[in-house]
Amino acid sequence: MSSVMSFEFESVYLNGSGQVRDSSRHTGIYFTEELAFGVNLELIWIPGGSFLMGAAPNEMGSSSDEIPQHRVTVNSFWMGKFLVTQAQWKAIADLPFIYDELEPIPACYQGADRPVEQVSWFEAIEFCERLAAKTGRSYRLPSEAEWEYACRAGTSTPFHFGEAPNRSVANYNSQARGNKIQKLGKQTTPVGSFGIANAFGLFDMHGNVYEWCADYWHVNYYGAPTDGTAWTWDGDSTRRVIRGGSWNDVATNCRSAFRAPDDAEDGHDDLGLRVVCQDVDNLRAESVLW
Repeated sequence: MSSVMSFEFESVYLNGSGQVRDSSRHTGIYFTEELAFGVNLELIWIPGGSFLMGAAPNEMGSSSDEIPQHRVTVNSFWMGKFLVTQAQWKAIADLPFIYDELEPIPACYQGADRPVEQVSWFEAIEFCERLAAKTGRSYRLPSEAEWEYACRAGTSTPFHFGEAPNRSVANYNSQARGNKIQKLGKQTTPVGSFGIANAFGLFDMHGNVYEWCADYWHVNYYGAPTDGTAWTWDGDSTRRVIRGGSWNDVATNCRSAFRAPDDAEDGHDDLGLRVVCQDVDNLRAESVLW
């Protein structure tokens, strides 16, 4: 692991028409894991806090599985700055087997800096296990609450950049034009290629590929934990939560609150992952930032 360091980045705010209304500069902190020669994994510090999880009652495109909105308190953690890339996946897939075999490059849309896709939940777990074995730190998938908290980065709008997206800030598949749907996205894009992060410094939280979470699928939030942990009781353990939307989805399916189930054994060309770690001294992180 390299030293914890600070960095500056830009985030934007879009109006309801998807036009840039404002931009701001932020300072975040990160550390880097070397996975193989020339292949690094950057993780961003996500400070703890509380937020309202789920869709607001009047949010456009929301559904019954995004309610009730409820307050959740999340501890600080580290999260991948980007979706796991194909180069990062291959570096870890080359390591010794733990529970499951991993294809070196399972992606349909290939490119070293494109997100890995076509990986099942179980393969995502195997990736985390091998990464943990290599680094000596506990890597895992985020809980659904951690994912939404990290995506929102203090916002309450449908997207971390505002009310509506445009094609200059996210890779999604279509947008409504009157009564017609215009197909836009056709495949994945290299991670971070839009150059716009949220206020925590995370890229591609809306669109590109869906991201696996640790949680069982539940049809709503009644009885959900409020401490940020994964909801891994009751529910359907054969299906896990996916978040963030994809290149193959309409904009409303890329909202911060949007959630969907997928079979844990399935892998699709619009489904990947982002990792979380908590084994780094957060006080040290705070000292760098402040």
